[in-house]
Amino acid sequence: MTSPGVTPYTAPEVTESFIDGRQVAARQVYENIDPSTGRTWGQVARGGRQEVDQAVGAARAAHPVWRATAPERRAELLCRLADLIAGETETLARMESEDSGKPLSQARNDARVCSRYFRFYGHAIDSYYGLSLPLRPDLHVYTRREPLGVTGHVLAWNYPLQLMARQVAPAVATGNCAVVKPADETPRTAVALARLAIEAGLPPGVVNVVTGLGPEAGAALTAHPGVDHLGFVGSTRIGSLVAAAAAERVSPVTLELGGKSAHLVFADADVEKAARVAASAILQNAGQTCSAGSRVLVHESVHAELVERVTGHFAKVSIGPGTDDPDLGPLVSRKQQERVRGYVESAGSGELVFGGSVVEPNGVTGGAYFAPTLIDGVDPTSPIAREEVFGPVLTTMRFSTEEEAVALANGTDYALLGAVWTRDLSRAHRVAAAVEAGQVYVNTYGAGGGVELPFGGFRKSGYGREKGVEALDAYTATKTVVVQL
Repeated sequence: MTSPGVTPYTAPEVTESFIDGRQVAARQVYENIDPSTGRTWGQVARGGRQEVDQAVGAARAAHPVWRATAPERRAELLCRLADLIAGETETLARMESEDSGKPLSQARNDARVCSRYFRFYGHAIDSYYGLSLPLRPDLHVYTRREPLGVTGHVLAWNYPLQLMARQVAPAVATGNCAVVKPADETPRTAVALARLAIEAGLPPGVVNVVTGLGPEAGAALTAHPGVDHLGFVGSTRIGSLVAAAAAERVSPVTLELGGKSAHLVFADADVEKAARVAASAILQNAGQTCSAGSRVLVHESVHAELVERVTGHFAKVSIGPGTDDPDLGPLVSRKQQERVRGYVESAGSGELVFGGSVVEPNGVTGGAYFAPTLIDGVDPTSPIAREEVFGPVLTTMRFSTEEEAVALANGTDYALLGAVWTRDLSRAHRVAAAVEAGQVYVNTYGAGGGVELPFGGFRKSGYGREKGVEALDAYTATKTVVVQL
């Protein structure tokens, strides 16, 4: 018998690395834990230095042929892969929901966006050209954008499908071959995508996946001398280690790290919309989103209204296993649950308005659930106001002037996203320019935005840009050719 709302237990299977077009037998394994129940979804191959070396070798062997493949052919194959992903939306979404705990409808959206990344870059590569430079009449000067070689990708667990697609799609579109290390907690969809790449017709070795633990497989990939570019999504602490490993080889790296993004709600804002959007953004993926707007900075004249409206939205939230498609699923692990609880319990001077505790929906005692939480009036210098919590925890702070609002928004080490809520067009542009963030929204909030929008941050939020056409530049180098006529 299973409790209401709990997905029936299934027999364990082994998720194995996928290298050079085939699965690789596991030498060691670890358990893939269901965050909704604490049970296991099966075992995962615990790859390490040997598997990473095999994958990098396969990618390097495939690279000469793949880089010489016509862009038109690469485009055709990426679009075919996009079609296959779209056709497997339900299967991929269920795996994503089971592994991460996110609501099934959010996982479906992740699968759809994953497909769109491959289609977008399949189309974009057709029009990705070098330049002709009119230097002198007797010289023919032009540039070429050339692939870097083998790209390594160390991914986070919060958006496995999207994160893999947004790095791998531009990398392989430009002629690179990829080695992916998915997060320990969410390995299955990465392996599924690598299989679909082979089915779509991409040559073996172009997309490889090594499953395993971060300190083993992840560290081996970041330190491998055969990797020509590293992409990392995760914490600032680990990001600095990845950057150091890349620096040892003098290879480029793109870092998408943490965020502590702020909503700036001015007196003339549509407070109901701001409250609704802020509540929705922090609930998405249980707040485990680097671009979640976890701080609401609100003008003192509309502060009480905003707090009341956010509380009303939180009170209606349904909580349960991701595969039941509630408003709020579990956190990714019990470890993350304890981390979030620690931040809330040490909030200090703030007033706990709503939530603030572990919950056990439908009597499930092994899950990693945490209630939607609103803490009002936190000290801007406190850890909960400055550090990334990565949970469904929203804090509010008051301001009285525009200058004070901007100072509060810029008062953390992170600079990823921001939102400005006002009907004053001049203020909107003025504040958008003053807020230090890689993306700024006005009277809306995209939590990372679409495939087309360049994405990345400043300071401890990382460097480099993913998404959009700019990502193609990250995976290529410019060669200048000068011909005497």
